[in-house]
Amino acid sequence: MASLKDFRTRIASVKSTQKITKAMQMVAAAKLKRAQEAAEAARPYANRVAAVVANLASSVGGSDAAPLLLRGTGGEKVHLIVVATSERGLCGGFNTNIVKKAREKIAELQAAGKTVKLVTVGKKGRDQLRRTFADLIVDGLEFAGVRQMTGAESAKVGDLLSGRFEAGEFDVAWLIYSRFKSVISQVPTVQQLIPVVAPDGVTAPDLGGGVYTYEPDETAILEALLPRYVDTQILSGLLENGAGFYAAQMSAMDNATRNAGDLIKKLTLLMNRKRQAMITTELTEIISGAEAV
Repeated sequence: MASLKDFRTRIASVKSTQKITKAMQMVAAAKLKRAQEAAEAARPYANRVAAVVANLASSVGGSDAAPLLLRGTGGEKVHLIVVATSERGLCGGFNTNIVKKAREKIAELQAAGKTVKLVTVGKKGRDQLRRTFADLIVDGLEFAGVRQMTGAESAKVGDLLSGRFEAGEFDVAWLIYSRFKSVISQVPTVQQLIPVVAPDGVTAPDLGGGVYTYEPDETAILEALLPRYVDTQILSGLLENGAGFYAAQMSAMDNATRNAGDLIKKLTLLMNRKRQAMITTELTEIISGAEAV
């Protein structure tokens, strides 16, 4: 059985861990507010851009004059999946749930006879997917030093996708990220980026019978707008990921802090029992010695 010194050492170790998890919880809570505000502020803009694109796309239709990002390559053989996760861990099942969603999408596409390629955004997703899908990963981006995602980071991902799409390396592109719903709920989400389609819940605005005249024409506007639309959807997904990460980390560190407190109570109880047993043994030896005399 462990000695009193062993119990004291372990209790001191757990208390040190508890201080660290408590500090991390407070830092995550402070960063969550800013990240949540950024994610929520990006949603109306992303939805409005999607609505404008949907309106313009309805005018152009599936004609050959439509931009390549809208009409696609005409095939669906090769699919590129962008898996966006966090750069750090200690956030419960946040990254694992995103990777699980990616694995489900990969299995679905491969079962349909499609060729799948992966691009990872974030170190943790790359580390997990590399274990089983290393041969599918064609590129990866990491933003370890970035404190808050901006348009510059989303543009890097967008440029990577646009370059590979124009080179004919894939037909359809997907984005998998975790949509922030609440502090205790983050929903892994799959969204098609290329060819451009309006996200679920976004429809073209009702013009009430009116007709818009565009200058320049719809095709020219879409040529300029579609790359920005793709960047906007990527940025929105990365901001959602950021808010979800801090929420998951705050919850995970709160659980770790409470578990450390429970462990300290349990170890303290065991140590007190050990000390009482030692005292009882010493008293018994004293009494026995006295009676022998």
